[in-house]
Amino acid sequence: MTHEAFRGVFPYLVSPIDEHGGVRETVLARLVNDLIDAGVHGLTPLGSTGEFAYLNREQRRRIVQVVVEAARGRVPVVAGVAATTISDAVEQVKAYDALGASGILGILEAYFPIAEDGVVSYFSAMAGATALPVVLYTNPQFQRSDLTLPAIERLAKLPNIRYLKDASSDTGRLLSIINAVGDRIRVFSASAHIPACVMLIGGVGWMAGPACVVPRQSVQLYDLCHAARWDDAMRLQRKLWRMNRVFAKYNLAACIKGGLELQGYDVGAPLPPQTPPSDAGRAEVRDVLAALGALEPAGATG
Repeated sequence: MTHEAFRGVFPYLVSPIDEHGGVRETVLARLVNDLIDAGVHGLTPLGSTGEFAYLNREQRRRIVQVVVEAARGRVPVVAGVAATTISDAVEQVKAYDALGASGILGILEAYFPIAEDGVVSYFSAMAGATALPVVLYTNPQFQRSDLTLPAIERLAKLPNIRYLKDASSDTGRLLSIINAVGDRIRVFSASAHIPACVMLIGGVGWMAGPACVVPRQSVQLYDLCHAARWDDAMRLQRKLWRMNRVFAKYNLAACIKGGLELQGYDVGAPLPPQTPPSDAGRAEVRDVLAALGALEPAGATG
């Protein structure tokens, strides 16, 4: 499935894995259907919340396949590709393209720092391996070698690098990116930003894990921003921000999986060596979801 433009709320999906290493396909497909019913605009398997760093090749491939098949072309599926080598990244891109993904989220993993030319070569090779739209992922807080503004400007010249997901906390940096390439690359925010702020300065939506557990509220926030109802949007944003504070306090994937378990999705524990949320963390996640009216599954219409 292809789309003229990606926009709106793209939940970063969890990766439900059973004790034998198999993908919990039924619960993943159910989550996909419920999120689509809740109004999300797209789905992103194998993002940070999807614990891509803890999965093997076959697990990653199967997760993308299950999500694409469950989505049935109703919304775009933008599959995360993360690697330390260009050859591995290209192989993943080709595999997910063949499985029917609508786009690729490009993530660079690095042990040693990589110079700008190497970073550009990595993402250029990904873009050259597919005709699908590519979303660049930039997160200077966690990535060993991040995308600099000059690198982004160079990559923006490639025809299918059309989006960027920015997970920094520097709005000035984001404004610099938008000013430099805003006519060629559309910007998605992450939960590290206040999404309403990013929409105000020119963003087109957000890709984030919390939207898995509060999809309806996330879509409502997007709709308010899209309608330029900024006062109403900020009232809702302030309510939702408490969730981001909890996720920053504890492990992100553990909190999202814990929240989904509270909603009745048997997604299992975070993948080792990560640990499940503590009793205190689980209680905080429950309190936040209860305050937001989100203790029911995403598909519940209540």
